[in-house]
Amino acid sequence: MRFPHLFAALGAVFLAQAPHAFAQSALDAQLIERGRYVARLGDCVACHTAAGGKAMAGGLELKTPMGVIYSTNITPDRDTGIGKYTYEQFDRVMRKGVTADGHNLYPAMPYPSYARMSKDDMAALYTYLQRGVQPVRQPNRPSAMRWPYSMRWGMSLWNGVFLDDKPFRPNPSRDTNWNRGAYLVQSLGHCGACHTPRGIAFQEKAMDDTGSNGSAFLAGETVEGWRALSLRNLWSVQDTVELLRTGQNRFATVSGNMADVIHHSTQYFSDADLVAIATYLKSLPPAKGELPMPSTPRAPAAPPATLYTTRGGLGYAQFCIDCHRHDGGGVPGVFPALAGNQSVTSADPATLLHITLTGWKTVQTSAHPRVYTMPGFARLADSEIADILSFVRQSWGNKAGPVQASAVAKARAALNPATTDSSKFDTPRMANMLDAPNSAQLVRGMQLHLNTKALLPKNVGNQLNCTSCHLNAGTVADGSPFVGVSAFFPSYAPRAGREITLEDRINGCFRRSMNGKPLPVDSADMKAMVAYFDWMKRETKPGDKVAGRGVGKIDQSIKPNVDNGRKVYTQQCAVCHGSNGEGLKRADGTMIYPPLWGDQSFNIGAGMARTYTAAAFVKRNMPVGFHEKFPLGQGGLSDQEAVDVAEYFSHQPRPDFPDKVKDWPKDKKPADARY
Repeated sequence: MRFPHLFAALGAVFLAQAPHAFAQSALDAQLIERGRYVARLGDCVACHTAAGGKAMAGGLELKTPMGVIYSTNITPDRDTGIGKYTYEQFDRVMRKGVTADGHNLYPAMPYPSYARMSKDDMAALYTYLQRGVQPVRQPNRPSAMRWPYSMRWGMSLWNGVFLDDKPFRPNPSRDTNWNRGAYLVQSLGHCGACHTPRGIAFQEKAMDDTGSNGSAFLAGETVEGWRALSLRNLWSVQDTVELLRTGQNRFATVSGNMADVIHHSTQYFSDADLVAIATYLKSLPPAKGELPMPSTPRAPAAPPATLYTTRGGLGYAQFCIDCHRHDGGGVPGVFPALAGNQSVTSADPATLLHITLTGWKTVQTSAHPRVYTMPGFARLADSEIADILSFVRQSWGNKAGPVQASAVAKARAALNPATTDSSKFDTPRMANMLDAPNSAQLVRGMQLHLNTKALLPKNVGNQLNCTSCHLNAGTVADGSPFVGVSAFFPSYAPRAGREITLEDRINGCFRRSMNGKPLPVDSADMKAMVAYFDWMKRETKPGDKVAGRGVGKIDQSIKPNVDNGRKVYTQQCAVCHGSNGEGLKRADGTMIYPPLWGDQSFNIGAGMARTYTAAAFVKRNMPVGFHEKFPLGQGGLSDQEAVDVAEYFSHQPRPDFPDKVKDWPKDKKPADARY
């Protein structure tokens, strides 16, 4: 009969303890979440996750001048990770670089910076790694350091000389915001690990902005073939916040290892922490010999005089203008400006060489989820790359030194870049026009293709240039290139119902694609355009098959879905051609990318007004900057998507073509013709 009383007593004890248990559980959850944020502040996942590997399981290759190190497994797996670490052991490895079994880490793990962490942040991080991360059983890979660096006991001596393991000490003369920024930069952010010059023993020359070497802190260093630029006296606080949150701002777009930092780490920082970091960085005086940061972006400049008179300028005109433009201004929000770009003008061109040889991608953030790419240009010779980069570093007000072919060769050997283009298409080098006896005429012909609207305003009735369709001035495979074309003229044209000359074909483009007037056949400009075609004919003979000629074919049995085409256009095309097909302009009205419909686009008589012709072009050439295909990173849509979006934009309103009644007088009209 006493059992009910016993149950009542036990219930009373449970009810008395329950609030404490629930409160403790809530506190634990809060600590884990705080640790998750601390891990973001420390960017743990970027270094401790191999490409395609499981989060925090290690295996990422880290190249150093002394050999290769592989990051370790920091999941709570008890056999291969840190599951058996006590808090004291974890604190020691983070502050002193000494593992639980007593061996020394190399300072590629930035424990000299982590040593400055607060006790509260250290405890939160430990709790998160032990209880908030999924354990992964993955053995660590041994390092491959050269002798004598492979002898880890030497790190004990290194620590004795260079390691200061005391936590961050606030500056009492500065406010809370500044000190928070200094703490994050110097400790968890470990910014100095990449951005501070290294000494003879690979030590950071300064761990903060104080002391006799304080001016070296964050003054810039070259790491893994990338130039980590100086972070001292950055732009305005808001500009720096924007870069750290989104990967780009008015002045710069990140590249290299910094893209990983922003993708995994800084885009998740609180507004207060981003402002604190930017405030601290802005307070640091410029490094010795460093130019002050600009307060406003450089205004677009006229194309330099050397654009069409030097090998580097012509190389730039061929391979770079479509994205970075004549004025070096890039495309806002898509492709970075080269005028005034710090990576371009840096005394050490390592980043510029790295990007040119291996390619580049924008960082994916919540603010900019779409990734834009530049393919690697390793297919170009060392001398070609040196010429182009020297032109870029010395144009639009840039005043950096030239790049030598030997520097390109050295970077190529170190990076061992793979080419991403297996096409047999032989891209002609426009720089070689300078070697021709009629070079001035050839260059004029090329300019007419690049700047048709500006140079021939009486003959162009819309906003298109020849290069709008014939990409890179007619040198891109499957972009209706001019290579070998003149060898096939005169030739029979079904639409005309007769044999036509090359001049007739060119004027067909003026009348249809550019909705304008024919160019006089005997004019100097027509002769220059024909000479340009003839130069690109090279050894081609009538009847030859030229790899990459035309725009290819697409299966006309594919039925278009206009609704999906509208979606594809919005997702893939609108950023360059406008939400309503109006094209993309600069603030001053200068057209960047052409309209796809409306009064200023091609008329219904143009080939691109036909669904399957447009689809074939789109499949191989649009969008640009979508993946790593040489030379524009172009293409990437499926056949169905290409047909869908071509049907959508080709049938939008566009100018009429009165002479359409004369087309196809003898031959069957194509099924997808607009009339």
